[in-house]
Amino acid sequence: MQACNETGRWNIEDLDFSRIALDRVRSDETHFYLACSASFIESGSDLYTRNLIDFYEGDGEVTRWLREHWEPEELQHGRALQAYVRHVWPAFDWERAFRSFLGEYAGYCKVELLAPTRGLEMSARCVVETGTATYYRALARSTQEPVFADLATRIANDEVSHYKHFYRFFRRYREAEGLGRLRVLGTVARRTWELKSEDADCAIRHIAKVHAPERAEDARYLRDVAGRMGRTVSRHLSPGAALKMLMRPLELPGPVQAALQFPIELFMQRVFLK
Repeated sequence: MQACNETGRWNIEDLDFSRIALDRVRSDETHFYLACSASFIESGSDLYTRNLIDFYEGDGEVTRWLREHWEPEELQHGRALQAYVRHVWPAFDWERAFRSFLGEYAGYCKVELLAPTRGLEMSARCVVETGTATYYRALARSTQEPVFADLATRIANDEVSHYKHFYRFFRRYREAEGLGRLRVLGTVARRTWELKSEDADCAIRHIAKVHAPERAEDARYLRDVAGRMGRTVSRHLSPGAALKMLMRPLELPGPVQAALQFPIELFMQRVFLK
């Protein structure tokens, strides 16, 4: 059961790694890649934080929240996932693989890749938090290993909380910038399609270099790993909750949102399988 300390946050110490059901996961290569790739991407989140703080310079409320809440919580996700990987697969050299990953991943985290306005970037952040919350909920449902299910649920709940902050900031900027629905829709659609982009593929490549060096250049093996990961997540998605979060910045009328539900559910399936 998830527990929090008196500040409302949870700590890595709240996780009981001694309860890990090693017999269920140690030989599961797909689970290994899912846990390890998530640990890499979360551990590199400070790169994005720096970009966002620079982008929102002058907005003390946003930059203070990013620095004091969002970044520490995202980095804790990375540390917790790293600790999990170390407990289950102690022979894997996490540090070496992560350093290799970070060398490439840093190139994907550039200010110029953000949306053209602060308001549109806030709508993009809502998409990202929707994607990560949906992803970790699916991971929690996909496993019979209780500690990983607990950890993934904690992370998913954090991402929902982050979404609420980004959405509040988005509403403020939407009014200030006079953003129309079509501009927001364009950003939401583009960022949704990019949810599973080069981040996961980058992580898989660098994990393979250490985990299976003899197959690290085998494109078929890498595609197979990515495919197994995508199918695992896709089978356990809950598109309804994701749809509500994605559509919220658009503030569409109820009938329009209902009409879009089925095609967007299919679209979300494609995003996680591509």
